[in-house]
Amino acid sequence: MLLVRGRGGGTELTGTIYERGETPPTFKGSPDEGAPYVWICDEFYEVESGGSLQRVDGEEIRIAFESPMPRGFDTREDAIKAAKDHVETQFARIGVEEVSVEVIENVELQS
Repeated sequence: MLLVRGRGGGTELTGTIYERGETPPTFKGSPDEGAPYVWICDEFYEVESGGSLQRVDGEEIRIAFESPMPRGFDTREDAIKAAKDHVETQFARIGVEEVSVEVIENVELQS
């Protein structure tokens, strides 16, 4: 399992790449079970009202979340590239352009 974390505007977003041999969560819209690498992460955008308050670059904005869109990939490199692009896109959707993205490998989650 790999975590792909983006930081910018005083906040962060983390998604997960499930690797070969790991079992990603299954739900409506999940990719084909045969995909060796599966990327799952929230998607969000700024809204005028409703949503959740989030402090970004020192100001409060409202953010609405969409259902995660899991995507399957054949190679680790393709999954990591798509994950980084996804994280940068989510930040751009709320007006944050300077984002640092890191891949955290060998993650062990505690139950």
